[in-house]
Amino acid sequence: MAFTNPNVFDKYTDAKTLEKIVDYASVAKMWQKSVEQYPNNLALSCERQLTYAQLDLEVALFRTVLVQSGVKKGDNVGILAPNSIEFVKAFLAVTTLGAVAVLLPAHLDQHTVYGCSLKFSLKSLIVSPALNSSVEFLSKQRPDFNIINAEQRADNSTPAAEVEGGAPCTVIFTGGTTGRSKGALLSNQAVMRGVKNGCYGYKEVFEQRYLLVLPLTHVFGLIRNLLTAFYTGSALHICRNPKDMFKEIAIFKPTILVLVPALAELALNLSKQFGKNMLGNDVKYVICGAAMVAPYLVKEYLNFGILLFPGYGLTESSNLVSGNPEAVNKPSSVGLIYPGMEYTVVDGELWLKGINMMDCYVGEPEENAIAYQDGWFKTGDLVKIDEEGFLYITGRKKEIIVLPSGENISPAEIENYFYEIDCIQDCLVYDSIENGASVLTIEVLPRLAVLKAKGIENADEYIKEEVQRVNKNLPSFMKINKIIIRTTDFIRSPSMKIVRNQNGTNKK
Repeated sequence: MAFTNPNVFDKYTDAKTLEKIVDYASVAKMWQKSVEQYPNNLALSCERQLTYAQLDLEVALFRTVLVQSGVKKGDNVGILAPNSIEFVKAFLAVTTLGAVAVLLPAHLDQHTVYGCSLKFSLKSLIVSPALNSSVEFLSKQRPDFNIINAEQRADNSTPAAEVEGGAPCTVIFTGGTTGRSKGALLSNQAVMRGVKNGCYGYKEVFEQRYLLVLPLTHVFGLIRNLLTAFYTGSALHICRNPKDMFKEIAIFKPTILVLVPALAELALNLSKQFGKNMLGNDVKYVICGAAMVAPYLVKEYLNFGILLFPGYGLTESSNLVSGNPEAVNKPSSVGLIYPGMEYTVVDGELWLKGINMMDCYVGEPEENAIAYQDGWFKTGDLVKIDEEGFLYITGRKKEIIVLPSGENISPAEIENYFYEIDCIQDCLVYDSIENGASVLTIEVLPRLAVLKAKGIENADEYIKEEVQRVNKNLPSFMKINKIIIRTTDFIRSPSMKIVRNQNGTNKK
């Protein structure tokens, strides 16, 4: 068992900034302080713009809507809305009232929405009018169920409640350690610890400009994008359609972007294609996570004067477990473990404790029993930690391949070797049986822009040569037997991770 050094990130910023990175017990207390400190700062922009004071008034008016609808402190209240001012207003109103915001992804079908209303014991559901069709089955099955229009507005305000740190705050969907979708319950103190962690590891922290393109129903979008922006008195622009991301970047001029690797890759490729930085000249930092971050991205973004910081987290840990302030020197690492965490490594697997950890999977006693041992949360991630305390993800425990030789190998650990090849954007390793023999296979998605810049005429032959160059230095049991070069992208999850099926492949 080990504790992280509480001062491990201090050298990456200045003393004045560190003094402002303080603890808040709840979202309600954090929001109140931000409104007091930054009343006239721009807080939110989308189809309209709101200062912190203006957004606070809208939140207070919507709290009245909730109270008049019968919502009480401690109630589970669903939010079904796309990324929008209405979503933000609803989330802040629910949590500052002391209720629990159950975040339902906007793509859920009407039968799943109905099932969620039962599973999570929802007392009410806030719905964007654009998604009314998603609640038709719920309305039919439960005619008396309380559905609240996200655009409804009251004439008078209701003050925020006193909310303690241990009080439940939000339920967020996650695949967890077994891959089946579940709802992780995060307390207020857990959420706020995750938000505080988002302030470590870089210099320009407060009063920045963020762009939001990730879904707010995902822990990375909610905590590292939305709530960290509000904690720091920053402005947040909501990009409602990812296709408009670059156009809106040019208008809003963000200084910090929170992206998954696939979006960071897209921005980089377009920048090279058009010969200019598609992220604009104001971006200082790209916070990148939710999937494997290739070292190539760190190196290439530095050429544009942008520091790209890989990180690692889980829904169950309120998103942020580690962040890499030394990405330029250690691009393969997901960084230093944040202060306040207890961690241990058991048979290569990272186990965690801390106030940022979830309370439980809601209504899943069997899953909770699997996920915990002696109070430790078993992440399912295989790791190594270097002598300086930097964390490296080497694979997933459940994805271990047992070869006929008896060797146990992690496909992700093998993939990491091939991510060092600059013309490989993504790859997937799996084992299959062909003609009765075990065949270790790699599927590769090329970086076409890199191949074009190198003047490569026979791309397939070049990639195979590069794979074999890496392959010859691997232990015999890790060597790739078959190379497949993809012409289409991998099937991905809503958070843009490559979907690895039970047999390790990416086929439907």
